[in-house]
Amino acid sequence: MKSIGGLMLLLGLGSFVLHYMEMEFKLLMWVDNWGPEAGLGIRIGLIVVGGALWLLGNKREKTVPAA
Repeated sequence: MKSIGGLMLLLGLGSFVLHYMEMEFKLLMWVDNWGPEAGLGIRIGLIVVGGALWLLGNKREKTVPAA
């Protein structure tokens, strides 16, 4: 969960910054197909969900005892 969350967080933040520089990740070029507001919502969603998954994975990793 931590790795996929980190990837989503990184892609969301990167896409958010690159969008204002008139660039975009090729993987996420589709997010503006429904308009700039929907694209912004998808980017923010990636950041929020990715951050939550990363935090939950980090917390879970600390609570599981080492084998």
